Amino acid sequence: MRVLMTAGLLWLLGSFALLQAQEANYKAGEHYIVLPAPAPTADPDKIEVAELFWYGCGHCFEFDPIISEWKTSQADDVSFRYVPAMFGGAWNTHAQLFYTVESLGKLEETHSAIFAAIHQQKNRLADEGAMIELLADYGVSEEEFKKAWASFGVRSKLEQATRLAKAYRATGVPTLIVNGKYRVEGAMVGGFSEMLKVAEFLVEHERQAL
Repeated sequence: MRVLMTAGLLWLLGSFALLQAQEANYKAGEHYIVLPAPAPTADPDKIEVAELFWYGCGHCFEFDPIISEWKTSQADDVSFRYVPAMFGGAWNTHAQLFYTVESLGKLEETHSAIFAAIHQQKNRLADEGAMIELLADYGVSEEEFKKAWASFGVRSKLEQATRLAKAYRATGVPTLIVNGKYRVEGAMVGGFSEMLKVAEFLVEHERQAL
C-alpha cells in the first residue's frame, strides 16, 4: 500500500511540475488568446479541441496529416472536431461540401481526398459537378449528393459554423480552439508542432480545472 501511495504521490508531483514548466512557457496573450466568452462545444462532458479550417488553404492541407495523427493519440476525455471556416465565396462552398460528406457518412474516407484534389490535382471543386465527380469514386451517387447538399441538416450545420467562427473571433486558418475558451494560431507560436503543444497544455489546464 505504501509503495502504491508513493508512486501515486510521485505521479502527482510530476504532473504538477510538468504543468508548472508549461505555464512558464505558454502565456495568455502571447501564445494563445482567451476568448471573451466561451463558445459552445459539441460534448460538454469532454475537453474539445476544434480545428477551424478551409479546404482551399495550403497551410490547412499541410496541417491535415499532422492533426489527423495527433487526434488519434488523445485520451478518452478529449474530443476533436473540424469546423469549416465561413468567410464567404469558396470558403462557404467548401464548408457546404464538408457538411454534405459528413451527413453522408463519408467524411473519414474523403476528407484528405478533398484536400488532395484541390492542392495536388489542381481541382478547385468550385461547383457541384466537380464535387459529384470526385465523390462518385467513394460510392456517392449524384442523387444522394444533391439531396444531402440541399438538406435542412446541412443548412443547419452551416448556420452553426457561422456562429462558431464569430465566437472564435478567428481571422485565419488553421486555428485551434480548445474547449471553446482558447484560440491557438500558428503565427503566435511559430508552427504546427508548437500549436499542438500549446493545445496540449490547454487541454491539461482544463483537465486540472475539472
